[in-house]
Order: sequence, then C-alpha cells, then structure tokens
Amino acid sequence: MKKLIIPTLAAIIACPAFADYSNSTSTWQPWGWDMYVGLHGGLSYTNLNYSFNNNKESIGDLAWQGHAALGLELCKTLRTELEWSIFSKTKDTKDFGDAGSYEVSTKLQTLLMNFYMEFGDWKIVRPFVGVGAGVGFAKIDAKNPAPSFDKTKFSAMGTLGITFDMERFAIDIAGRYNYVDIASGLHNFGGDIGIRFMF
Repeated sequence: MKKLIIPTLAAIIACPAFADYSNSTSTWQPWGWDMYVGLHGGLSYTNLNYSFNNNKESIGDLAWQGHAALGLELCKTLRTELEWSIFSKTKDTKDFGDAGSYEVSTKLQTLLMNFYMEFGDWKIVRPFVGVGAGVGFAKIDAKNPAPSFDKTKFSAMGTLGITFDMERFAIDIAGRYNYVDIASGLHNFGGDIGIRFMF
C-alpha cells in the first residue's frame, strides 16, 4: 500500500506547479470545465457497530482524516471529483458479556465519486453541499475468538461547508459524514479544511 500512497500524494502535490495561470481570468466561468486537485485534512469520530457473542457494542474513537481529490468544475455552481481518503487507526475496548472484554481496531480507506453544489452569487464566499458514493476498504481486527475481517464494501458521504474562492485556488471548510456498509454499520463524523488548486 505504501508503494501506491507515496507516488499518488507526490503527484497530487506536484500538479499545481505545472498549472498554467497565464490566461486565467475567473475560475468560475459558466459551463467551464476547469480541472483542480485538492488536499484536505481534519479530525473525525468513528463509530463501528460490532457484534460478538450475541452482544452488539458501539466501538468509538477519534481519527485523523486526509483526502486527496482530482476534480472538474462543470459550471458556475457544480463540480465533481474522484476522492481517495485515509483515516487513522481507531480502537476501543468493550465488554461482550460472558465472553469478556475485547479490543477492536479499525483501519479505513475510501474511494468516492463526489458531487458538489454551491449556492449564492457571492464572488468569494459561497456555501456548498455535497454527496458521494463509492467503496470503503475496512480492516477490523479483534482478538480471537472475536471475528476479524478485511472487506471492501459500499460507502457514502454527505457534507456541508463554505468555499473561499480566490480564482486560482479555493479554501474549503466543511463538516462531513461517511458511512461504510461493514459489520452492522460504520459511521464517521468529522470536520476538515483544505485547499483546491485550479488549472
């Protein structure tokens, strides 16, 4: 996985250096097809509904999150992107009845296709909403005999935020919810801040 992560992040970080701003006027042209790369990061809370020994427990912990995206501005108010997200490892210990206490840890990555709509006629500051769908790669580890598994499942995302558009780049501040159809449901609530470089 590291062989894939490092070159991908290096390419995304290097992309803005090759952007041609010489003919740039306004990023938000009607029916423009402007490409961008985005990097976002923040803090979130992950909640996993985990069942073992006829007991269902809520496994919860704080997690750092990072998102790298390649996107297109379709028009003045719409944009879409392919986003890859990585969440730090979370772990929690719960009592599963007569089976005793077990520590359960979760590692999560997602690959989503997202769509965003911005509101208002303001040039610089605009609120937005976004939705996304794709796959989540989740690895759940627990001590035997509690079940451990590594699965790829459906994932979805919803977000609300504010964009600060500086034409050549934009800063996004957002609250975010992620769902992964793993175990009895994995839920992630968080906030992030990031930057998008326009081409």
